[in-house]
Amino acid sequence: MAESTVDTAIIWQDPWHFLAFGFGLGDMPFMPGTFGTLAAVPFCFLLTKLSLPLYLGFVVLTFVLGCWLCGRCSLALGVHDHGGIVFDEMVGFWITLCAVKVTWLNLLLGFVLFRFFDILKPWPIKWCDKQLTGGFGIMFDDVLAGVMAWLCLFGLSWLAS
Repeated sequence: MAESTVDTAIIWQDPWHFLAFGFGLGDMPFMPGTFGTLAAVPFCFLLTKLSLPLYLGFVVLTFVLGCWLCGRCSLALGVHDHGGIVFDEMVGFWITLCAVKVTWLNLLLGFVLFRFFDILKPWPIKWCDKQLTGGFGIMFDDVLAGVMAWLCLFGLSWLAS
């Protein structure tokens, strides 16, 4: 089934789909991945209160949850990695900001870097996006985009200090 013919009304009826769609932001008619990444921003202020081990534990836990959640939603919609499934973008963005001081500048730079890597998908992100399937496949390319964005953001922070 083509993505454009999928009835996404199911996301407003099922709390798991609502979460997979980034609290509904993935149902935006344009740039759902960008809006999904925005859904992750408010959590960053809470996550910075955690110690690094707890932050990493949260990321691992949400990755595992995301594998199940995105796979479940994808199956229900009948489309692998539907553009509206944005929980993977949320987790990828949290990876981008791991162990980085959360300032408005770092939030903006992290956001731009993450979206850059998520949209352009340089190697190995594109390879993983094409080769991996199911919920793990939906999540893993965004994890790699988050790691690449984190490396850039961490490097920029290091250079600036």
